[in-house]
Amino acid sequence: MTQMVVTIAVLIGALFLIERRWPNAITRFEEGTLAVLMAALTLVTFTQVVMRYGFTSGWGGALEFTRILFAWLILFGMSYAIKINSHLGVDIALNMLPARLSRIMAVVAALICVFYAVTLLSADWLQVFGIDAKGGAIDYWAKMFKIGIGLDDLRYPQWAQNSFGLQERVQRWIAYLILPIGLALFAYRSLEAAINIALGKRQYIIASHEAEDLVAENKDAVKD
Repeated sequence: MTQMVVTIAVLIGALFLIERRWPNAITRFEEGTLAVLMAALTLVTFTQVVMRYGFTSGWGGALEFTRILFAWLILFGMSYAIKINSHLGVDIALNMLPARLSRIMAVVAALICVFYAVTLLSADWLQVFGIDAKGGAIDYWAKMFKIGIGLDDLRYPQWAQNSFGLQERVQRWIAYLILPIGLALFAYRSLEAAINIALGKRQYIIASHEAEDLVAENKDAVKD
């Protein structure tokens, strides 16, 4: 577990440094990863439907694979949504407050997201406050890595088993790796958002006017 914490800290530190130097490269990587996950999810689902209804056949591990892809898409995408300010939200109460108080509340909201992500990563630190809590995504992943058990239906191809000496089923720790990584990225992006809000570089951690923005951007796209 300690090794995983150190690894995540190093990855977040590397992300911070690389993004300061090559911000566009990080954005392209994030967008590319999400595009690959979505394309794979669509392709596998479409292929499975064709095979099932057209040839009464199919891949036994398709359902489990698509569930894993969907989980990766959500857990990786939620930090990117924070970054580009595309999470939906309601800001009617914030807009009724004075500007200074509204900013403070927005910072608090972003810090709550950090607290939420860190707690899900590992709740052990809450014991400092007398709260009987332990475990989390890091602990769960570490257990899966130590046990080394496989997924229910997702299996390696026979040639991969023979060539690399792999066990029959794909290990759960591989599929669940996105749990600690996704939550760590979410905590990082939420903290980044809190700092930017405090500095006046962004307004909220949510985007509640995306419809109006889209209309404004495309008002001249269609003309009579």
